[in-house]
Amino acid sequence: MAQADLDLSIIVPAYNEAERIPQTLKRLREYFSGQSCSYEIIVVLDGPSDSTRDVLKGMSGETEQFRCVDRTENRGKGFTVKEGMLKALGHVRLFTDADNSTDIAHFDMMRTLFDKGYDVVIASRNPHDVPGAQETVPQAWTKRILGRIGNLFVQLLAVRGIWDTQCGFKAFRAEAAERIFSLTEIEGWGFDIEVLALARALNFKVGIIPAHWVNDDRSHVRWLDYLGVLADTIRVRYNLAAGKYKL
Repeated sequence: MAQADLDLSIIVPAYNEAERIPQTLKRLREYFSGQSCSYEIIVVLDGPSDSTRDVLKGMSGETEQFRCVDRTENRGKGFTVKEGMLKALGHVRLFTDADNSTDIAHFDMMRTLFDKGYDVVIASRNPHDVPGAQETVPQAWTKRILGRIGNLFVQLLAVRGIWDTQCGFKAFRAEAAERIFSLTEIEGWGFDIEVLALARALNFKVGIIPAHWVNDDRSHVRWLDYLGVLADTIRVRYNLAAGKYKL
């Protein structure tokens, strides 16, 4: 398939997702059965240690638009999304979490912003970013508090004015995806911050849509990961100030 033949690539990073990914892929196929756009679904395996690989093999023949990038080494979500973005063929490239916490139907709103000339469109769960954003099924209050405190730190150092940098539903025009992800260095959870900081540094137009986000308690994010994200934020700030990115 040539790039010109595809309107959209959907990248799904997957670590140990044997339980959740079948329903997510089913929902993606259901959504696109009613769409006229051409698309591909790319699942990028981040060295799973469960049966995710076997589950995907069993589903691979269900749609010709599906392909899998199989990596045996666990490198982190940032590395995994980057790999998918740079292997994608679509004019627009969207990454979405394997738990389907932000339903693919949100892309309808993203499409409107791309039609208005935006280069990057992200979903937010925070009404400070855009009216209507909400966590339909919220995280535990402890995670919400940590997230809000962390976001103030992120805004201060790296991405001012965006209240939800971490929602796992972001889309990019092909040019923006290739320029941004060819520069990213963060392999873990803090990659969203780096991606948004680079989008601004490269003068891409960033739009925000409201997410109706449903929490899944089986999230792979752990308490220490919050500290890692703060460390990544400092790294992004340093890299920008020191000219480490070849902008």
